[in-house]
Amino acid sequence: MAHALTPEQLEQTLQGISVPAQPQILVDLQMELYMPDPDLPAIGRLIAQDPGLAGAVLKVTNSLTEGERLTCIRQAVDTLGAPLVAALIDAQSIKGEMSDETIVTLNRFWDNAQDVATASAALAREFEVPGEDEAYALGLLHDCGVPLMLGRFPQYMAQLEAAYAASMDDRVVDAENRAYNTNHAVVGYYTARAWRLPDRLCAAIGNHHNALAVLEANPGQHTPLKNLLAVLKMAEHIGRSHQVMGAQVEDHEWNRVADLVLDYVGCSEYDFDNLRQTLREMSAR
Repeated sequence: MAHALTPEQLEQTLQGISVPAQPQILVDLQMELYMPDPDLPAIGRLIAQDPGLAGAVLKVTNSLTEGERLTCIRQAVDTLGAPLVAALIDAQSIKGEMSDETIVTLNRFWDNAQDVATASAALAREFEVPGEDEAYALGLLHDCGVPLMLGRFPQYMAQLEAAYAASMDDRVVDAENRAYNTNHAVVGYYTARAWRLPDRLCAAIGNHHNALAVLEANPGQHTPLKNLLAVLKMAEHIGRSHQVMGAQVEDHEWNRVADLVLDYVGCSEYDFDNLRQTLREMSAR
């Protein structure tokens, strides 16, 4: 278990963590944390559903412990223990005030993060990609820049939808770059760095709309970044990110990278169609 932090130390550690948490999960966590005997596995499962809380927990854990940085959210919760997790949740709740309109808008982000995270973990198991926990974390956190962009640019979601509607020759982030001189992948990369996530996970978040170029580099060579991005692109397509985040019927980004991704993981289009159907049916239960 990590040593205790004073409120001042906790506030300093959490500086830069501004991805809002889901209000209902905060309520559920507070109810669980103030039980006479808090259930840490249940607390870990709740936190692992929320990008903002998961990032905050990983940052605090990785700030207090030495050695390789954690990506397993439930392990991070076990490391911190209930008292420190309770203090962290209180700190997040204090700055978690949001309008009803913002909550409705962010429901798209939260729902997509959970679906893509679940699919990412399942795909990592299916294709025996090392690091199932890391794949889950990437699925949960890959779009963490979206609520930060929305906080800075009130019309951002409309811009994001336009970006997803872009032609086959345009990346999602290209339209954002033209509009804002930055994009949610770049913002997400620096947020991941602030969360003290492993370098490979930060790189995957920063490149998650640049998968085509990454997979085309050094053909035949497998790297941790390629592994993560291949899994994420499949998971986003299975989770219908193009519909949930982009409000688009056609998944232009998947159409651009599908052949490379499936070739990389050694999966036929027929087998992937069956796998996609299976995972979508499981997520609907």
